[in-house]
Amino acid sequence: MCKTEGFFMNDSIAYFIGSDIGTSSTKSISLGIDGSAKSSFQGAYSTYHPEPGFSEQDPAVILQAVKDGIRRVVVERQQPPVAICFSSAMHSLLAVDSDGKPLTPLLIWADNRSHAQAEKLRTSATGRDIYQQTGTPVHAMSPLCKLIWLREEHPDLFQRAHCFMGIKEYIIQELFGKPLMDHSIASATGLFDIRKHTWYGPALDAAGITSDRLPQPVPATHIIRGLKPGIAAEMGIPADTPFIIGASDGCLAQLGSHAITPGHATLTIGTSGAVRMAVPQAIFDRQQRLFTYLLTDDIYITGGASNNGGVLLQWLLKDFLQSEVPVEIMIREALALGPQQLLCMPYLLGERAPIWDSNASAAFIGIRPQHGQAHFTRAVMESICFAVKSITQALEETAGPIDKISVSGGFSKSPGWIQLMADIFGKTLTLEDATDASALGAILLAAQVMGMELDLSEAGKGQVFTPDTQYASHYEEQFRRFGAVYHALKDI
Repeated sequence: MCKTEGFFMNDSIAYFIGSDIGTSSTKSISLGIDGSAKSSFQGAYSTYHPEPGFSEQDPAVILQAVKDGIRRVVVERQQPPVAICFSSAMHSLLAVDSDGKPLTPLLIWADNRSHAQAEKLRTSATGRDIYQQTGTPVHAMSPLCKLIWLREEHPDLFQRAHCFMGIKEYIIQELFGKPLMDHSIASATGLFDIRKHTWYGPALDAAGITSDRLPQPVPATHIIRGLKPGIAAEMGIPADTPFIIGASDGCLAQLGSHAITPGHATLTIGTSGAVRMAVPQAIFDRQQRLFTYLLTDDIYITGGASNNGGVLLQWLLKDFLQSEVPVEIMIREALALGPQQLLCMPYLLGERAPIWDSNASAAFIGIRPQHGQAHFTRAVMESICFAVKSITQALEETAGPIDKISVSGGFSKSPGWIQLMADIFGKTLTLEDATDASALGAILLAAQVMGMELDLSEAGKGQVFTPDTQYASHYEEQFRRFGAVYHALKDI
């Protein structure tokens, strides 16, 4: 038996919870210390687009999804967890008043309203300095640029705001009464010096704020105690249950994929997409294509993210094609077609890495009379692969060769899509675990902080996808066309 926070727990059923606060849903996953008995609950929520370029969410709905997920795990497990750790999407911004009440909706990473402010800053000497010191590309996704927009467009609201925070900080404030921000999330704001681990003065000046209007930054391993009694009762756990603040979903996906050594990249496609690799020190790209974020004091995660992952496929099927065919069937029919010439530009929500172009938009090139739903679906799937391949190329140019790629995210539920990705990349991909990598990374971090070792003897026995070389020349030519079409359309 082990004793934790006043409770005696049966070692054979002791477990951790990883709560992954994502863009489209919060996933609450539990894992026993013996590595078995996984369970998962998912609470979905919506994103609203009240104006072109706007992407907003209701923070109260997300808070409820977090509480519901934890409660459902605890009910299933019939005992409290050893600890709970958070993973969270990056780049969100929320203004709150002195009582912690939201003054704005939650502006998420996909919100492009600050495009003009980002472009002006990005091309300046100050913007280049901010990128070098913070590791965050200057782009409309970043809280830095969102703050500049808010200050310029809504000065009265900007002045009334007591504190600016992201979704994880809002949830921590609601659970514990104080907003804290982990170094990993902070390193994705464009406001944080990733060398000194403190708010960066020139970035604060650019935003027009002082550090006292931001949450206190703490390491990803920081333990938070003292849940509000009502919240503890709602989730069915003791008020003194330890919470580890955790890190960003991207950094924790790296940990959850057991990809902490140089040369081992991760490729994640969920709502959006990303390619990342761990490095022992901050690496900066002279072309400002890639980010560098903190996981812990001696582990940096460098790579790039695409705005357009599963959200593009969802738009195609639901809004464009207005198809009632289940997505799994559409994917299967698309994969059965084999390689084709129809080309898609996937930039439905603009784009982040490697082009950092909020004005980029989606397009189909080469439409013929024979093209139907399956052809458009396959073109979209291929375009998502091309987008993340372009990030992978930039990563290898900057951080060194990639010798292994582990895949995760919603697309990993389709073996055929992973095979398509392997064919387009010309590299072997490994699906190591169907569990959400970010939530698993949160669990691994929690176990480390609590001084416990999980039995992950089954890890590393994943499914391997080897590229089919017969399609290599076709996909190389399509990838070349992909880049050429973007540059041809960029100015028009």
